[in-house]
Amino acid sequence: MLFDPPIFLLIHVVLSVLGVITGLVVVGGLMAGARLDGWTGVFLATTLLTSITGFGFPFTKVLPPHVVGGISLVALAVALVARYWKQLSGGWRATYVVTAVTALYLNVFVLIVQIFTKTLPLAALAPTPGSPAHAGTQLIVLVVFVWLGWSALKGFRR
Repeated sequence: MLFDPPIFLLIHVVLSVLGVITGLVVVGGLMAGARLDGWTGVFLATTLLTSITGFGFPFTKVLPPHVVGGISLVALAVALVARYWKQLSGGWRATYVVTAVTALYLNVFVLIVQIFTKTLPLAALAPTPGSPAHAGTQLIVLVVFVWLGWSALKGFRR
């Protein structure tokens, strides 16, 4: 490992939080019909680095976070192609919106898992991801992101 584990974890967490914050700004811009190029670059870079660094932690078998990270990397690759190679032309505009919102959702999904795992009162309330409180929270967040994605698709047609 290039960094000590605590430093590596800190870098990963900071990238993740920056990805979530900038992603929310970008989605808000999409909903308003604005590209926000600078914010978009930071969002895509930090979210990409979050997914990449997630594979830098020691592991012996593939776990659900690795699957989520892999899906996120695929979504980000398509978003990057749509945004920077295809320049949002034709159907690539909608493809970009869907994949960018998906990447942001997956980052938030993992954030919620970590909050429930690392916060003692929440861990006691929901000891497993299938617990009603945890699953209910994830369902609410999914519904919010479906709405955000739909609104972004409608707003970013211009």
